[in-house]
Amino acid sequence: MSLVIEVGDRPGPGRDRGVAAAAAAIKRGELVVLPTESVYGLAADPFSAKAMRALRESKGRGDDLPVGVLVGAIRTVEGLASGITADGRALIEAFWPGPLTLIVRAQPTLAWDISSTGGHVSLRMPLHPVALSVLAATGPLAVTSAQRAGSVPPRTCDEAQEQLGDDVALYLDGGSTVAEAPSSIVDLTASPPVVLREGAYTSATLREVCPDLVDPDST
Repeated sequence: MSLVIEVGDRPGPGRDRGVAAAAAAIKRGELVVLPTESVYGLAADPFSAKAMRALRESKGRGDDLPVGVLVGAIRTVEGLASGITADGRALIEAFWPGPLTLIVRAQPTLAWDISSTGGHVSLRMPLHPVALSVLAATGPLAVTSAQRAGSVPPRTCDEAQEQLGDDVALYLDGGSTVAEAPSSIVDLTASPPVVLREGAYTSATLREVCPDLVDPDST
């Protein structure tokens, strides 16, 4: 049976307990649901084949499902990605933590199971205190939206639990998510970098930091 811990909107004993429980569950290869800015995410250890298999089964998807990775510190990127350009570093410094997902080339030596396409992986540093606290305790996590395939991404813990039930060992309840727009997505493996999706940040805003950035229909 799943455990639900209320982690609140500020630091305190409840959050400390939730973060410790999440770290222990991840270490055991179990699934955890946690809040991010825009939706609740389903998190697993990307280096655990057991955990990643459980994540895909919980969502009702096969092994072909690519899963993004959340990081809790900018310095972590160096160990996960190769060939980060000056444009990429500028975007990271300006918009992380925050709703910007970057497609990068993964380090080829990493023994993880994220079904990356062509050796690429999507990375993001979330702007949510609970997510950041969990990531500080666990290291990078594979995270996808906490819903069954074809369903609406959940904006509350209850909505996530209704969809995933006891497939998940631990739910961290941080209340309703607040961001209305999803993260923007930039492909740093292209030259020049390409905006794949406008979300919380418009192309114009991103171009203030990365002037060479282009939209897909401009390539």
